[in-house]
Amino acid sequence: MTHKRTRIACSLEISIEPWKKLIVHEVIEYDFEDLVRIVLSQSRAAGGGIASMNWCNGLVFQHATFPDTESVVREKLKGTIHYSSVVFAKKDKFERQIVKENGTLNLVDVSANPIFFQLTEALKSAHAGRRS
Repeated sequence: MTHKRTRIACSLEISIEPWKKLIVHEVIEYDFEDLVRIVLSQSRAAGGGIASMNWCNGLVFQHATFPDTESVVREKLKGTIHYSSVVFAKKDKFERQIVKENGTLNLVDVSANPIFFQLTEALKSAHAGRRS
């Protein structure tokens, strides 16, 4: 049995439209050890598994989004992302895995994502000097 491939010509316009704006409605900064403890306990409460967090630009963080309601989708189509909250902590050096007595936390290096890089820059400048 042989398969024949046929190319179909079409003129399709491809448009890449980056996000225009990110709005974060709540920001909470923790000490790194406290945030790890919180994330691991939430993971255990949700049934286990290995928890993970994003790492970028010297920060670990998690963000929460709103459900895709009609109004949220409308905002997204206009180019605006809404995060209901962002929790973060300082973590200068990237490590793939943090192992504690109460569990393991995987860190995912998301430095290649320009939105996350800009977000971490904004978090650093907005919270400069608040924690040592």
